[in-house]
Amino acid sequence: MKKEILLLLTVLFTVLMLMTASAETDVSDLKIAAPSGAPALALATLAQENPDQYTFVAADTIAAEFANATADFIIAPLNAGAKLYKAGKSTYKLGAVVSWGNLFFASQKEGFKLEDMNGADITLFGENTINASVVLYALEKNDIKPASVQYLASAANTQQLLLSDAEAIVVTAEPALTAASMKNDHITGYPVNELFKAASGFDGYTQAALFIKAETIAAQPEKVNAYLKMVEESCQKCTTDVDAVAQAAVALEILPNAKVAAQAIPNCAIRYLAAPEAREQVETTANVDLSQFGGAVPADDFYYEAK
Repeated sequence: MKKEILLLLTVLFTVLMLMTASAETDVSDLKIAAPSGAPALALATLAQENPDQYTFVAADTIAAEFANATADFIIAPLNAGAKLYKAGKSTYKLGAVVSWGNLFFASQKEGFKLEDMNGADITLFGENTINASVVLYALEKNDIKPASVQYLASAANTQQLLLSDAEAIVVTAEPALTAASMKNDHITGYPVNELFKAASGFDGYTQAALFIKAETIAAQPEKVNAYLKMVEESCQKCTTDVDAVAQAAVALEILPNAKVAAQAIPNCAIRYLAAPEAREQVETTANVDLSQFGGAVPADDFYYEAK
């Protein structure tokens, strides 16, 4: 009995020491880049506390951050990071998945239901992107067959159509859906993840992720692990302290105002899952459209595992 108690105390002491070491690790010299949009919510409270560490850029320029390789961590679409890594154009490894799909089917139609898309014209955004591929996969696997599928450039464009055409059925994203719903209470939205889960068994697809520069992993592994822990805690706040995340998001101009932010954040599917644990879901998403991942599921060395 004494040996068991001693062993338990030893384990508790070790855990405490590791936690203390992590808490005391100075990560203030790390640089982080992210798109100024919903995936950046994963970092919002951290960025508000230490804004000089963070660079927020337009979503369509995030690929340049991989090429520049000045940031230690980058939040980006997971498929983009995987494709660049496979092509040898990036050394950034997958640290964690942080965003699991913020797409919604939406319409002003009275009593709009998912089945109403059968035989209807629907408008998506982002042709030839993983988001569009996931939507088409979810529809096909749930035996929903639109008459036609059209595309606009962005979620803001489909939001405009949603507001201007009472008969339109669109795919848009949060926070655009919340902003539209505040202007028109006839709008009904359904998460694409509802159909994706029915098709795949997974609650969301691997949309955006946190990537780590290989050189930073080699030179500063203790800082990498300490920062990953901080991001995990930051992601949790998107569920446990929405008001704090909303205030940070507005202060950083990630989202337009606190009212939209507070309502949209729970629908943005922000949650942290470390790379090794996320692998099956990464591969499930990749197999929806392998061309978006460079033609194959990511190789073993793409996944970072804390030592």
